[in-house]
Amino acid sequence: MALSTVFRRASSAVATIAFRAARSPVSFRSGAVSAERLVLGSQLGRGSVSSFSFSRFSTESAITKTTADENLISVIESEIECAVAEEAPLDNSILEDKPEGFPFEIIDNPGERTVLLKRQFEDETIQVEVDSAASYDDEEEGEEAEANDEADDGDQESLGKFRIPMVVSVAKSDGVCLEFGVSAYPDEIVIDSLSIKQPQESDNELAYEGPDFEDLDENLQKAFHRYLEIRGIKPSFTNFLSDYVANKDSREYLQWLKDLKSFVEK
Repeated sequence: MALSTVFRRASSAVATIAFRAARSPVSFRSGAVSAERLVLGSQLGRGSVSSFSFSRFSTESAITKTTADENLISVIESEIECAVAEEAPLDNSILEDKPEGFPFEIIDNPGERTVLLKRQFEDETIQVEVDSAASYDDEEEGEEAEANDEADDGDQESLGKFRIPMVVSVAKSDGVCLEFGVSAYPDEIVIDSLSIKQPQESDNELAYEGPDFEDLDENLQKAFHRYLEIRGIKPSFTNFLSDYVANKDSREYLQWLKDLKSFVEK
């Protein structure tokens, strides 16, 4: 519709209303009131529909959220039941399985990923940070892997590939320490790295940490393995540690699930 036509129609409507008002003031007032009521009713009607739509949307959203949360809680509870069934509870039976001559105090703080082993050896303080996220190495390939699979015969002998990452610190009274990155296997201890830590060193300094351990002279490597062995880092302790960290990992996972459930239920 052309804009001029709209203006003409509007002008005509105004003229008509003015003419009717002049002839019958009462009728005009009555018509104006009726028109006002019509407009107001239309506005109220639109407002009611809008309010109803928002209310229905809010209700549906609340129902959806509640349903999703209840479903999540149900799944978490099911997982908790499985974790409880599979968990070997930490009791005296595990600690009683410590190998003879195990020299370390075990410091196990709930909520932490690592277990700390600590001891005094003459004038040295020895700390071993054991990562509970132990793993199985799958580096064997070809005929060697097949031979091991046949030897394992499907049982737990595959524990021979079980690896526990550790950081061993040997500190002197002046604060200087040797820090070893170690992989512990049931049949051997592998030194992955070696560095000297000075107490006055800043984290921002790029200190020389020596060559890769595997690049050291073979006799020097053997001497360092012996150095750790007499301080208590022995492969004979690995099976005990593997059981302990597996138990800790189960306990931490169970607590994590409980914390999740508690959060969702709030």
